[in-house]
Amino acid sequence: MLEQLINFLQSDLEVSADAISLAQKTEIIEPHTLPIILWQYGLLSTHQLDYVFDWLEIA
Repeated sequence: MLEQLINFLQSDLEVSADAISLAQKTEIIEPHTLPIILWQYGLLSTHQLDYVFDWLEIA
């Protein structure tokens, strides 16, 4: 599931691999925490965060 989320973030929201790598260094990453960490670092907008959570609900 985490790998699918990362692919979604990179392909649909154009989040860079560097941004994802930075988020993964902060703590143990679960699919529901990665978007929050990216948002906390300012790497996702609130609109994008909502979009990710919508995607997680149907994934």
